Amino acid sequence: MKLIVGLGNCGKKYEKTRHNYGFSVIDEFAKRNNFPKFKPALFSLLSIKDDVILAKPQTYMNNSGKAVKAIADYYKIEPENIIIVHDDADIDIGKIKEDENRGSAGHNGIKSIINLLGTKNFKRLRMGINNSFDSPLEDIVLKKFNKEEEILVSKAINEACSILEKK
Repeated sequence: MKLIVGLGNCGKKYEKTRHNYGFSVIDEFAKRNNFPKFKPALFSLLSIKDDVILAKPQTYMNNSGKAVKAIADYYKIEPENIIIVHDDADIDIGKIKEDENRGSAGHNGIKSIINLLGTKNFKRLRMGINNSFDSPLEDIVLKKFNKEEEILVSKAINEACSILEKK
């Protein structure tokens, strides 16, 4: 089995924010690939089709590891079969970087996953949110994308889905 996790925060007030970029990618991937409706389980919203599990942790960003660990343990998924999709303030908006086996770079959701899995040996799709803000990072990640950014983000989401379809 393969586990693809989109990181974000649960709740209406966080919808369409930069920190919920991972959720947006997972939602689009599920739609494009005809996954069933997401259902609550293992601290997440899960959708399973064939040998792929899509997950949106409902633990809030900083505790994402709790959900990822619970799913990986329950379905016996090795870390190398896990892909985490998340926002990254070190990457320009609309850009994507694929990574594997690297540290958290200060991302608390990734830090939580590394701590609870006990390894950084998983794949990541890092979705750029940087637009050269002069605000604290905590404020930036909770902002919604403006109209110009939404165009770049929409293209990046489609690109991310194409990347995931090849994994």
